[in-house]
Amino acid sequence: MQFPLVHVSWALADNTQRPACDAFLRDVFGAEAAYEILVTPETEALGLDREESLMMIGDTMVIPIAPAGRGAQAGNPLGDMLRRSAGAARWIGLALKVADLAAADAWFAGRGFRRFYDPGMEAHYFLVPRSEMLGMRLEIVKQDMPNDPRRDPAWRPAGGAGGYGPLGIEGLQAVGVSTPSLAQARALFADRLEWPDLGERELADACCAAFAMGDTVLEALEGAPGSPVACHAQDIGGICHLVFKVRDAAAAMACLRGQGLPLVGTQDTRFAVHPDAAHGRLIWLTGQTPPGYPAPGSRLGRGIVAQP
Repeated sequence: MQFPLVHVSWALADNTQRPACDAFLRDVFGAEAAYEILVTPETEALGLDREESLMMIGDTMVIPIAPAGRGAQAGNPLGDMLRRSAGAARWIGLALKVADLAAADAWFAGRGFRRFYDPGMEAHYFLVPRSEMLGMRLEIVKQDMPNDPRRDPAWRPAGGAGGYGPLGIEGLQAVGVSTPSLAQARALFADRLEWPDLGERELADACCAAFAMGDTVLEALEGAPGSPVACHAQDIGGICHLVFKVRDAAAAMACLRGQGLPLVGTQDTRFAVHPDAAHGRLIWLTGQTPPGYPAPGSRLGRGIVAQP
């Protein structure tokens, strides 16, 4: 089963960090807030325990989430999870869209995956835990995100001329996940999840095996012993990067340099704002499309969702 991507989420330890993180996404990537979930006296009485902004980078939803309200108290399950997940190079996970939640649950169960439901949300989504997904939490959702602009088939991100925002982003190209071995990643993504294997290639810091996840690519990265990628797989696990395709790599790099941002990587391959200046996350930009990768762009606006 191949699943359109709903969102990518990451955690912040403290809600006071969220405005600066949202501003970074707006100022650097041209992100637009589709919706903001806030703790008010009314929502806190209903048990809301976090705050988040649903940020659209092109047609990809990225959500930094911070504990708030009840979540700010030690011992709150969601707040504790966010605080555990908030370190540098850590992401929470992915949400993927299905049309029939019960059928998706049966599909995952048939492949031996554990699933969890949050109380009261059994009709909306279920979770596949990190231990099942190389450290990445997977959320399988039927519900729409609030005010998701992609629900309108006529909606297009602002930008024009084939690119969006100041960097000319065309769309999300890939999500990277660190792995102890490509064989282990292939057994999970190709064999159990049945995502098409797009082949291997060498990157500057790792060997990469790519899998078609739906409307984007999952890149599994195996690093040499002692390398940053190998250490990520051993000590953190899960998502280690995002990759956005840009219309003009030279122009995007010049834009970042013009903002005085420190960069890593190369214009000819992929480059990024150094994680120390990017709230601890690695978000690559590239002007290249590897062989076999699909053109970037969300399928949600075209009403395409996975059917078991």
